[in-house]
Amino acid sequence: MGVTVLFLVFIGGLIVGIPVAITLGISSLAYLLLSGIPAVVMPQKMYAGMDVFVLLSIPGFILAGNLMNRGGITQRIIRFANSLVGWIRGGLGLTNIAASMLFGGITGTAVADAASIGGVMIPGMKKAGYPADFSAAVTAASSTVGPIIPPSVPMIIVGALSGISVGQMFLAGAIPGILMGLAMMVTAYVISRRLNFPRQPWQGFKEVAKSFAGAFWALAMTFLIIYGLLSGLATPTETAIVASVYAFIVGAFIYRELPVRELPGIVVESGTSAAGILALVGFANVFGWILVSERIPQTIADGVLSFTDNRFLVILLINLLLLFVGMFMETIAALIILFVPLLSLAEAVGIEPLHFATFAVLNLMIGLTTPPVGVCLFVCAGIARLPLMPVVKAILPFLLTNIAVLLAVSYIPALATWLPSLLIK
Repeated sequence: MGVTVLFLVFIGGLIVGIPVAITLGISSLAYLLLSGIPAVVMPQKMYAGMDVFVLLSIPGFILAGNLMNRGGITQRIIRFANSLVGWIRGGLGLTNIAASMLFGGITGTAVADAASIGGVMIPGMKKAGYPADFSAAVTAASSTVGPIIPPSVPMIIVGALSGISVGQMFLAGAIPGILMGLAMMVTAYVISRRLNFPRQPWQGFKEVAKSFAGAFWALAMTFLIIYGLLSGLATPTETAIVASVYAFIVGAFIYRELPVRELPGIVVESGTSAAGILALVGFANVFGWILVSERIPQTIADGVLSFTDNRFLVILLINLLLLFVGMFMETIAALIILFVPLLSLAEAVGIEPLHFATFAVLNLMIGLTTPPVGVCLFVCAGIARLPLMPVVKAILPFLLTNIAVLLAVSYIPALATWLPSLLIK
């Protein structure tokens, strides 16, 4: 009875539009009350879920991203990306994707990418003659690369859940993220050629060098983060704090576009965003504990294995489940609830944890651009001032491209595991 109520309240909350974190809390509390379990268990399990040292890196990376965004990073990265690919047919679309690959490696979140890059690129593309739906679609699709190329907030969550090194998780996402970006560039180019989208004149190597010099300090932040983790000089949490200090120095004293008086507001904004994520982690941990105590993960694993123990088929089933869940549930909540039980299933058929973690995150990132709860779709449609459906139609080719990359990563483990095995001994 308790489990039935748990799922009915959870699904009902999602249907009526209650935020996912609150829905998780309400459904978990209903289960505890019906099962006669003391309600004091809820704050205990919430605290246990949030009391993980590596999760302290999340506020740091969010703060670093906000500082760099306010400090002039967006314009400089877009200018550098445009100098590289803007001269190709549909060049602003390619610039959009390239900028997301570079910018996402700093913020680690897709929504920040969609809002920051989209706020500049979507109006610029419309003004240059690109259709509004294509402009919004390419921005939403490319924003999903951000949480895959390191640093990545979802990768940090997975590391905390599984015990996999966050440094390994970051490196595991690098090649899949680059593949996604390149595949979307090819898709954008094909669409641009077919519809004869505009192109810009080649600006010369002087502009490439000048724009690179302007974006150098912003791009160096990614290398600072990766070096700190790989060298062993700093933990992910310490690296996030160093990145925040670095971002402040670059924005305030090198780019000189970050007024010191804005610092308190940026800290409060970053703290609010981080608090929302950590509250979601806490509520989801209670929900996940209930599932484990009711042996739901074991039941799922046994059910699938009784149907098939073929590794390739199990991977396909996991992908279908995560793609479906990603259409309706927020990424972090889905990871906390589903990652551990699905990891048990994956290990049972011989899938390496690092490999599974990588394609699981890819699945849920793609969910950010699928209706009805594709957050990046709503952000970009709002910037483009369009209804949702035209953007959904325009993003379909990019979704198919990303799913093709997802299948490649799912069935070729080396795409996720080769770089970590090479650089981390």
